[in-house]
Amino acid sequence: MASRFVPRLFLRRLRMRRRTQPISSLHEASAESAGVSGDRIFSPSGSWSPPDFQCVSRVFFSARPSSLDEGKGPAAIDYPSLLPEEEFHRLSDETIHDLLEKFEEYGDAIQIDDYEVDFGNHVLTLKLGSLGTYVINKQTPNRQIWLSSPVSGPSRFDWDAMSNTWVYRRTKANLFQLLEEEVGQLCGQPISLR
Repeated sequence: MASRFVPRLFLRRLRMRRRTQPISSLHEASAESAGVSGDRIFSPSGSWSPPDFQCVSRVFFSARPSSLDEGKGPAAIDYPSLLPEEEFHRLSDETIHDLLEKFEEYGDAIQIDDYEVDFGNHVLTLKLGSLGTYVINKQTPNRQIWLSSPVSGPSRFDWDAMSNTWVYRRTKANLFQLLEEEVGQLCGQPISLR
C-alpha cells in the first residue's frame, strides 16, 4: 500500500520543483529527477508509470490588438449592439429588394451578354456573363448582409445607424458605394444604387 503513494508523492515534489525553477531549466531538471527514458517515467521504486501530462503547465495570454492589426482579420461581432431580429429583417429585405430593382433597371440600360438578375430564398444573384457573378444574401444570426464579389471577394456588412447604411467594418466600405464602383467599372457604364 505504501508503494502506491510513492509515485504520487514523487510527482508532487516534481511539480513543486517545476514551480520554483526557471523555465529554461525545467526540461532538464524534470528529465533528470523523474528518470525519463523515451516516453516512460520510472518512479523511485523502479516501477513504470505513464507520463504525467497534468504536470505540464502552459501560459496563454491575449493582447489587445493594436491599430496596426485592425485590417488583418474580420472584426469581432459586438453582440450587445446587434439589431433586433425584426429590425434586421426589415432593413435587409428592403436593401436587397432595392438592389434587385436597380440591377434590373441597369440591365435594361446596358448591353452585356448573359446579364441576369435572380432572386430566391433571400439570395440575390447578379450574373455578368464572363465578367463574373455577385451574390448578396442575409445572415440572420450575425445580423449581416454578405456579399461575394468577383472583384473584391467576400465581405460582411453590418448596419450602421449613424450613416444609415450597410458598412463593412474591416474596410469601412459602404455596400452601395462598393457595388456602384465595381459594377460600373466591370460593365463600363455608371450605376446608381442609392
